[in-house]
Amino acid sequence: MAPDPSAEPSPDGLAIKSAVRISEQHDVNREVQSRLSPELLDRVRREAEMALLGGERKYTRDEVSELTGVSLEHTAALWTAMGFAISPDPTERNYTDADVEALRGLSQLAQIGVLTTDIEGAMVRATAQAMSRMAEWQVSLMIRHLGQELLANQPDDGQVQFAEEFVVDSVHRATEFMLPLMQSLQTHVWRRHLAAAVERTVVRASDSNETQLLAIGFADMVGYTHLTRRIDVGSLTDLLEDFESTATRVIAENHGWIIKNLGDEVMFAVTNPDDAAAIGLALQDAIKSLDDLPMIRVGMAYGPVLLRFGDAFGSVVNIAARLTSSAKPGTVLIDNALNDALSEDGAVETRSLRPLKVRGFSKLRPHLLRHRKHPERGDVAE
Repeated sequence: MAPDPSAEPSPDGLAIKSAVRISEQHDVNREVQSRLSPELLDRVRREAEMALLGGERKYTRDEVSELTGVSLEHTAALWTAMGFAISPDPTERNYTDADVEALRGLSQLAQIGVLTTDIEGAMVRATAQAMSRMAEWQVSLMIRHLGQELLANQPDDGQVQFAEEFVVDSVHRATEFMLPLMQSLQTHVWRRHLAAAVERTVVRASDSNETQLLAIGFADMVGYTHLTRRIDVGSLTDLLEDFESTATRVIAENHGWIIKNLGDEVMFAVTNPDDAAAIGLALQDAIKSLDDLPMIRVGMAYGPVLLRFGDAFGSVVNIAARLTSSAKPGTVLIDNALNDALSEDGAVETRSLRPLKVRGFSKLRPHLLRHRKHPERGDVAE
């Protein structure tokens, strides 16, 4: 569907929102870089690595295999599944004590039957992908904080470049302060999500099938590709942050959960059909209230879904995606199954539309979801 130019926010408005912040950060980065020699940058890298890895790299692949009892082939497969390259030099000392302990932990999970051969690699990849994305974001925070600290606390000695020990001490202080806090936060959020996942699983425990009855939905920003060619990176960062944070809040408040974020699109799931309808309309309402965000399309479908390692699969997912791409900006489309599952006395109403001819489905019957009219209050459905 072609982008609707009227649905796009003003690029100038987006740029104004982040221009000051971007300019200030660029100034900090340039100032810090101009005061760090290449030799000092290399030492900073080494000092930070020691703090983050918890020790030096001191084991070869053969030594890791011998210490853990895991074969060389299996060790290499798990290492690459984590997203790390294997050195062509087998004598290179690239592994730490923490790496050895992590591999031992995986081996123990496999020995007691928690991780079977067919799911071990997938679990490691899923964990690594989530951690990689988080690490990129956290390092940018740490670098920004460190740069500001260096400029704010540099000795007044008239030197153009930072003194080496001053920089190294600042790196130590930053990592010692921030790393435990970030690690504690990650552990807490992870445990809360574990508890939420257990609750959802227990609620569905009576269903012995591998599939689960869920509503799957997508919310997609209109004209995103066209918009990215007209705004700067900082403005794009703000736009994506506003979209993701708004979508996450709305979905969580209405008892759903995020399956994944895809930049300009979010995929979500929810158990109760009425909650799904509430999410679809609340997403539209929330996005429309934000001047700087493009309009969105929402599509949702209901039925048996296969959940595997946090992702969702099946025809329900495909139907929801097709409905999303077919929806007009600012609207919510749902399939027959979700329409039939909605409570008759709920806060929403639907209108049946003409069948769609989309890839994989010759006659997909969409229904337009909207707030229920209340004539006595003078309400008008959108």
